[in-house]
Amino acid sequence: MATTSTLEAHPHEHEYKRVYVWELPVRIYHWINALCILVLTVTGILIAHPPAISSASEASFSYWFGINRFIHFATAYVFLFNFAFRIYWGFVGNKYADWKQFLPHSVRQFKRVGSVLAVDILQSRNRPIHALGHNQLAYFTYFAMFLVFLFQVISGFGLYAPMSNSWFADLFSWVVPLFGSDYSLRQWHYLAMWFFILFTLIHVYLVFYHDYVEGHGVMSSMVGGWKFLPVEADDEEAGLMMTPRPKAEDRE
Repeated sequence: MATTSTLEAHPHEHEYKRVYVWELPVRIYHWINALCILVLTVTGILIAHPPAISSASEASFSYWFGINRFIHFATAYVFLFNFAFRIYWGFVGNKYADWKQFLPHSVRQFKRVGSVLAVDILQSRNRPIHALGHNQLAYFTYFAMFLVFLFQVISGFGLYAPMSNSWFADLFSWVVPLFGSDYSLRQWHYLAMWFFILFTLIHVYLVFYHDYVEGHGVMSSMVGGWKFLPVEADDEEAGLMMTPRPKAEDRE
């Protein structure tokens, strides 16, 4: 339990203001997207590597693989419309959701990427960068992820088109000929799935890492929307602000 002398010795630990960063639509998109990726990954692996399940029940009660495919296709529609909504919100949301944040278009952005790499990857600095939104490297990474999202949508509905009577799926009937064969497209679609698996593992690790090192509400912000900024800092400059790494005795 902190004593009065401890609080007087470290008054800066409590001089923070709350800033509303992630709007409700962004948070809803995030969790729907996370659930869709989980369901699509599990059902996709089962489609790629179906286990041999034997049952003595009547065949119509053993249609598990068909149900698995249905769940995969239905979730793909949810994933698509959720993704389309996020693109729309990039034009009407606040500055932290703005589509321009995701595209590298200035020297300042690249300098910020270098600063983040020095802290997160090279560990050459012991003062982490605090960004109210995503840090600049994260924004660029999410832009790459959006491109893979787009590829998965196009390739997935391309694979679905030959077995569907839907006019929407038929819009993607050109995809299989473009890749040469159904098998080739399936391989690329399956490979992109592993991008999501690796991205998720790294994403979860970095969320815990930044929440522990910076202590500005990274984890809770995607639930409540709020992050915390030192009162003397301008939130416009937060992306360039270097915050001291807490000492071990200060975290106890």
